[in-house]
Amino acid sequence: MNLLAFDTSTDTLSIAVQAGDAWWQHTGPGGAQTSATLVPAIRTLLEQAGLSFATLDAIVFGRGPGSFTGLRTACAVAQGLAFGARGGAGVPVLPVDTLLAVAEEARHQHGCTQVVAALDARMDEVYVAHCEWQPARGGMPGVVGHWRTDGDFGLCAPEAVQVPAGWTLAGNAGAAYAGRLAPGALHASALPTATALLRLAPALLAAGGAVPAREALPRYIRDKVAYTAAERAALRATPPAQTTP
Repeated sequence: MNLLAFDTSTDTLSIAVQAGDAWWQHTGPGGAQTSATLVPAIRTLLEQAGLSFATLDAIVFGRGPGSFTGLRTACAVAQGLAFGARGGAGVPVLPVDTLLAVAEEARHQHGCTQVVAALDARMDEVYVAHCEWQPARGGMPGVVGHWRTDGDFGLCAPEAVQVPAGWTLAGNAGAAYAGRLAPGALHASALPTATALLRLAPALLAAGGAVPAREALPRYIRDKVAYTAAERAALRATPPAQTTP
């Protein structure tokens, strides 16, 4: 397949293009620069791959959780490019959870198959999900497995994150909250990269995860950025949902 993938949910901008069995990737500064650099970088990468918006089969983006501005940027760009692709005929969009992309990057880089994915949510909190890798049992081309979660991603204080024995804590939250976030657990640095999105795409596409561009939406765990002191205390006291090992 010919796929374009990008993630802008963190301070790192990640873009990747797949043309058949070949991949191209770009990594650069994210944050405030993303809105100005994302589309030009996409165009450059497509040109390097010998592709255009007319030859794409789908557009994949990290839907969150993550930076509010980053998620809105990624979603808006994915929708706009998908609507205009193929001369206006459009292509489907595959929104992918960023915490699954963290787990997948940890598997790819470190061989982890039981992952507590944790991303820095700012405001002294983390986004967290418990993810278990399930190898594929069928012979579907390109599908090597999928990540199983309970689907209920959490938002909590670093101290509230629970890492079961034998599991690995992966993401960027460990660096942000050193000593406060599961200090006794095995830690692995991992970001929701665009190449992780591409590795996740075959199973998600096979499961019907692609949607029309108008239905592609960000995934917000925190629905506002300003809380009262009581609201923040209540959030920090709520333990994250866990997957039973």
